[in-house]
Amino acid sequence: MSLTVYAPASMGNVGVGFDLLGAALAPIDGTLLGDCVSIEPALTGISLSLAGHWADKLPVDAADNIVYQCAEFFLAQLESQAGIAMTLEKNLPVGSGLGSSASSVVAALYALNEYFDRPFDEQALLRLMGEFEGKISGSVHYDNVAPCYLGGMQLMLDVPHSVCEGLPVFKQWYWVVAYPGISLSTAKMRALLPEVYDKSVAIDFGRYLSAFVHASYKQDASLAIAVLKDVLAEPYRASEIPGYEQARAALAELGMLTTGISGSGPTLFSVTDDLATAQAAQAWLDSHYVKQGVGFSHICQIDTQGTRRVD
Repeated sequence: MSLTVYAPASMGNVGVGFDLLGAALAPIDGTLLGDCVSIEPALTGISLSLAGHWADKLPVDAADNIVYQCAEFFLAQLESQAGIAMTLEKNLPVGSGLGSSASSVVAALYALNEYFDRPFDEQALLRLMGEFEGKISGSVHYDNVAPCYLGGMQLMLDVPHSVCEGLPVFKQWYWVVAYPGISLSTAKMRALLPEVYDKSVAIDFGRYLSAFVHASYKQDASLAIAVLKDVLAEPYRASEIPGYEQARAALAELGMLTTGISGSGPTLFSVTDDLATAQAAQAWLDSHYVKQGVGFSHICQIDTQGTRRVD
């Protein structure tokens, strides 16, 4: 038996929902924007091969790779001596704000769970994904792994019986995402944030996030756009992302409805309900924000499928 699993890129925070909201991305041109993991039988032990555009940014020693570590853990849990050969196709840049580490972890653990006849149920596997992704980012957050695994836009609950719940999405929205070609450490970007916030900021955060959830269920797009604001992270991170503030202003002039930072950056997202406007925004970003030959941009909608087999 051999199989290949694809795990889509994701936006953490989605601006308004710091650490509590995430969404999976699907380019409208059909491009698979995310990592793939393949597994096939081997005579003994675990082997890991690397492929993909960003493979050269990963540790040379397989034992230092989170995908290899996922396999070690999985076989130990099953008390299995099975030999497996894994391949990680690294299609997302590290430190991009597109859930790169989450994509690798989710693809690996989903693939392992499929290969070994699903010993973990959905919630157990999701919690395991969060734990492993936290080894890279420094703390457990589900706003990338949950939408990457389950698809859609996910609101983090983290109650005993459920990590998250899906929100209704605005199917008419286009999300233009642009990765400029530089990497930013998630830990470094988190360190920019204050330890304590003013009460007024905390109230605004709660108001905007609850209003966005309300608008999602009402399918009130104008309300959702009006409250799609980041008061916790963007004020402290925007100036650390080269060209971001200029891009945000230019995109507003082009008619984009709102712009924000994907995860901790440097990828930005910008929203519109008009494809021509999205195409104009992408053209501007390709010329002014994206470093040619290193960065990229995509016009996306929300990926409702999540992680899936593609073999």
